Amino acid sequence: MNLVCLDLEGVLVPEIWIAFSEATGIGELRRTTRDEPDYDKLMNFRIDILKKNNLKLADIKRVISGMEPLSGALEFANALRENFQLVILSDTFEQFAKPLMAKLSYPSLFCNTLEIAKDGTVTGYRLRQQNGKREAVKAFKSMNMRVFAAGDSFNDLAMIREADGGCLFRAPEQIKKDCSDLICTESFDDLQRKIEEFFICL
Repeated sequence: MNLVCLDLEGVLVPEIWIAFSEATGIGELRRTTRDEPDYDKLMNFRIDILKKNNLKLADIKRVISGMEPLSGALEFANALRENFQLVILSDTFEQFAKPLMAKLSYPSLFCNTLEIAKDGTVTGYRLRQQNGKREAVKAFKSMNMRVFAAGDSFNDLAMIREADGGCLFRAPEQIKKDCSDLICTESFDDLQRKIEEFFICL
């Protein structure tokens, strides 16, 4: 069975924290996994900013409700599902994901969970598992699935390298420079071609 594993933010939908940064005017929240490879450091930084500004989960969800998939993303995902299984491996949170998954026709999603106080304050987060993207790919491979993975951030590199095949998608210049051995595609058409070429050649 042929399986495609994709990151969510920056690949199929805009970066949630950047959208929230723009909505609140808090520039520090623009920092994402494209900039910071240490996910724990990044999340603790975000949670601290939310607390300092008295921002709650409802404030973030209000912004997410107005977000749309990237141009062409839904058509791309639907085209993939005609020939392959599709799973989204993301470091987003289940509390964020529902409206975005609805707009992508509900692909399978593996993600993390926020810890929320009774008043809606974000107090922490729980990973689905350590190195969750890579471990998911390893598990799929153990079931004799052939896996192609693509993403745009530091936290996608392990799953791309663990997969049978993979590439970067619209990655920032520093990641492309640091990972010059990885192909980087810039459009959904190019990414779809890479996926189809990979599975045809197996």
